[in-house]
Amino acid sequence: MTDPDDGRPPLPRLHLALEVDGDGAHPAAWRHSGRPPGAVLTPRALRDVVAAAENAGFGLVTFADSPLPPGADPDASPYQAPNDGTRPAGRIEAGTRAAHVSVLTDRIGLAPVLHVAPTEPFHLATQLASLDHASHGRAGWVVGAAAGEAALATVGRAPLSAGELRRETADVIDTARALWDSWEDDAVIKDVATGRFLDADRVRHIDFEGASFTVKGPLITPRPPQGQVVVLAPDALEADSRADVVLVARPDPAAVAARAVTAREAGAPLVFAEVEVVLDAGIPAADRLAVLDEAAPWPGSGRLRHVGSPEALVGLLRHLAESVDGVRLHPAVLATDLPVLVERVLPELSAAGLSRAPRPGAILRATLGLPRPANRFAAPAATHA
Repeated sequence: MTDPDDGRPPLPRLHLALEVDGDGAHPAAWRHSGRPPGAVLTPRALRDVVAAAENAGFGLVTFADSPLPPGADPDASPYQAPNDGTRPAGRIEAGTRAAHVSVLTDRIGLAPVLHVAPTEPFHLATQLASLDHASHGRAGWVVGAAAGEAALATVGRAPLSAGELRRETADVIDTARALWDSWEDDAVIKDVATGRFLDADRVRHIDFEGASFTVKGPLITPRPPQGQVVVLAPDALEADSRADVVLVARPDPAAVAARAVTAREAGAPLVFAEVEVVLDAGIPAADRLAVLDEAAPWPGSGRLRHVGSPEALVGLLRHLAESVDGVRLHPAVLATDLPVLVERVLPELSAAGLSRAPRPGAILRATLGLPRPANRFAAPAATHA
């Protein structure tokens, strides 16, 4: 089988995710959004960008978050002076944003960042299970790792070392997964005759003991429609064996490919590359970036960064498809770069058979080709000769 366009062998499909926090990934994006800084906090701004992503064929949107305001000094107090219109306006909590658009969308996955250290594991698991119910099975979780002094001062905790953070991350993921299984799929019976809502024998205590917390359980919501919410873990957390998707941040394709190999060897079902994009849009991308950097330099994040034409981005994504299962795109300025992605990048990927829009009503696991896991507490099905 060959590619009908150029005779080359067909490429594997590439899952497409989009980060939609604020006005874009560049710290000066808000200056080029075409609206006042505070407008980014309105429901309409959020609905517009998520609708554009869903209509374009993205399979997943993610919502960045932090215990601190955008642009805050990580060593400064988390309490900032009122915004004076010269810096980003702030953000609404990521889970709340995802919940808002869950009832306004029908096929795109929704994955907020929830941080393991500042958030109680029980509440984190409950919030994500509720999002999965509200979205009819389209919830994901980008594992957040804020653990510095200023971030944890917001909840009265001391900062964590790298080793402590890795251990807490593992414990919180394990706890969330156990809590999502604490209700069996058929625990809710709604038996009107007996007045029973649930079968108590199918709701379990998980009795989890971690390094810094214990959780008895069970969850206060039934099992998520997906069984398990899709867990996306940044590769720096070294949680490859616990994640459904490992997000690889490396500055060049060769390094991305090498890290993808180690993630799969550790047991990760899927690997996505993190890609920042600045695209030609009326003026060359390099000139756009220079203007943005003049207002506020964009520090290196360790991610692969594409600055150039949409055609060159298509070529880069075709190359990445040989080593990863998907990409998460971080547009420098959503108002400028997202329309270019919608009009000149995603149609090319679709025409080449490299990407496919999710089906209406599909759960996120189905969109990503992940199985719905069995409940760890359920008795195995009886076998018959």
